Amino acid sequence: MSLTIEHIEYNTEREHLIIPEYGRHIQKMINHAIAQESKDERNKLAKAIISVMGNMQPHLRDVPDFQHKLWDQLFIMSKFKLDADSPFEKPSEEILRLSPDPLAYPQNYPKYRFYGNNIKTMIDAASSWEDGDMKTALIFTIANHMKKSFLSWNKDTVEDIVILNHLFELSNGKIDIRNTSEKLTDSSQLLKMQRKTNNYKSNYKKNNRNRKRY
Repeated sequence: MSLTIEHIEYNTEREHLIIPEYGRHIQKMINHAIAQESKDERNKLAKAIISVMGNMQPHLRDVPDFQHKLWDQLFIMSKFKLDADSPFEKPSEEILRLSPDPLAYPQNYPKYRFYGNNIKTMIDAASSWEDGDMKTALIFTIANHMKKSFLSWNKDTVEDIVILNHLFELSNGKIDIRNTSEKLTDSSQLLKMQRKTNNYKSNYKKNNRNRKRY
């Protein structure tokens, strides 16, 4: 029998799925369980639904608290209307509505994002070391890394003093080698090393793709 336009159920007219991964049929089963007058029947249906939900995610069976997560999701999808006994403490609707605390920006100096988020950690570590050859070597390693990062994102050349000023600022004045006579690695050499690294990564990815074809 052919369908008329009255028989068609459009997605825009269907009930909103709270957790779409489980599909519309699970949501209908939950709605059916909510409507049952007998709590024994609601409990029986809730356990059956949990079993089906678990079978849909077999890769999570070994994850700790997997069953707890399923029961939480069941009550969430019921909009907390399902009155059924759970082996775990039921989730609170009020807690779920709370907004998470804003995450701190990982970089204290966002204007120097091209150095990467780990550079501040490296600089702080170097600042805590005792003076000596090891600390000096680490500082110049960091400075050369900063120079290479700067060149990757900005221009083909940069004066060493620019990098050393940034290092001084990022270390809160604890590392000051602006008057050093030692030079950082030449820009052209750093760029050559960068191109060699990029070519290696490109060839590695290309070879991996070729291996997967055969």
